[in-house]
Amino acid sequence: MRGREVQDRSVRRRIGSAPVRAVGVVVLLAGVAGCTELPYYAQAIRGHWAIMQARRPIAQIIASPETRPALRERLVRVQAVRRFAVEVLGLPDNGSYRSYVDLGRDAVTWNVYATPEFSLEPRRWCFPLVGCMAYRGHFDERDARAYAARLAAEGWDTWVGRAAAYSSLGWFEDPVLNTMLDRGELATAGILFHELAHQRVYVRGDSAFNEAFATAVQRAGVRRWLAARGERRRLAAYERGLARRAAFLALIGETRRRLAALYAQGGEPRLLRARKAEEFARLRSRYATLKAGWGGWTGFDPWFEGPLNNARLVPVALYEDRVGDFLALLARCGGDFERFYAAVERIGRLPKEARSEALRAAGCTSPHSSAGG
Repeated sequence: MRGREVQDRSVRRRIGSAPVRAVGVVVLLAGVAGCTELPYYAQAIRGHWAIMQARRPIAQIIASPETRPALRERLVRVQAVRRFAVEVLGLPDNGSYRSYVDLGRDAVTWNVYATPEFSLEPRRWCFPLVGCMAYRGHFDERDARAYAARLAAEGWDTWVGRAAAYSSLGWFEDPVLNTMLDRGELATAGILFHELAHQRVYVRGDSAFNEAFATAVQRAGVRRWLAARGERRRLAAYERGLARRAAFLALIGETRRRLAALYAQGGEPRLLRARKAEEFARLRSRYATLKAGWGGWTGFDPWFEGPLNNARLVPVALYEDRVGDFLALLARCGGDFERFYAAVERIGRLPKEARSEALRAAGCTSPHSSAGG
């Protein structure tokens, strides 16, 4: 079984001695990144290892008489979601999300996004093992904002976003975090499905492919979770939420297309800057009109807090642009997650420039019928 293969690989990758592993990673990074990046890698290692050291088994926390009833109830639901992820969604059956850490804060990392002033193309940061990514994560908010400020001073558009979770891709047994629980049961289930999906399929150096794939698994998984429990009303409410999200994303997509056309025209920076500001003002106005029809629901208001710029649009593109294509592929696979994962893996082996078209055209076969193709 694929889940067992992932589990075995994860076990082989883990090293029992924290100092030995940390020193090994620092030496590796020093060889490829040079001294200027070492402080960043050092904070990443410290931040991640502090979380690993703070883990407590969920079963132990549930059994403890000192555990708050509300936390116990949430963790019992997490255990059920974790079983569902393996048994129904075919996600890895390993040690991840079987322990818990309360970080004492509302985010696990702060991700920095950046674009040129007159471009929607994100800056990319390249790392050993995972390849190039369209964001850079920091375990300390002050570090993230200071780094974003330095980029802004160089002329980049920047944005710093909070992350509730991240995946170590099976290298470590990732814990459930308080930041995952604080958003409600369905959000917790979705985050867990999303992060486990990264462990199941990950294509080095293609953030947009990876995030859209994991988001598709997240949404399909939540739908199936609710359907399996017979929660028709909550499923209907979830679908209404996705419809609102689709309308919001349509506004963002229109703004991105208009900005792309503007930047392609070129021109004097002062005029481009004024037209760019007009486009973001237009987006705010159109959102106000859209939400007026939502009966008082204002869930996307936080997205508009603070100034808008190109970098603010980057995570929307990363996480959303290809989700529909992945969900369509899952449908072509008859809802069979094993066939779906096999198809995604085949597409992921193609050259990066060929993946989008292949994703839209790909069919499904047996997960074992073309392992080398």
